Amino acid sequence: MARDPDTIQRDIEEARDALASTLDALTERAHPKRLVESGKQTAQDKLADPRVKYALIAVGGLVVLVLVRNIFR
Repeated sequence: MARDPDTIQRDIEEARDALASTLDALTERAHPKRLVESGKQTAQDKLADPRVKYALIAVGGLVVLVLVRNIFR
């Protein structure tokens, strides 16, 4: 059954509006500044975890110990 041209035009305009809003949302989510902020927040959250924090302190202490030992040899 053939559709009315006005209905077809209205469907096209609705699809175009939906596509435009989807592209706007994707553009906002993929903005480099937003990605950097998200990565920065993730890294800060990981470093705030006590297990990670104390493991990094232990590794840093070992590195300092090895460096001091090699200097005085």
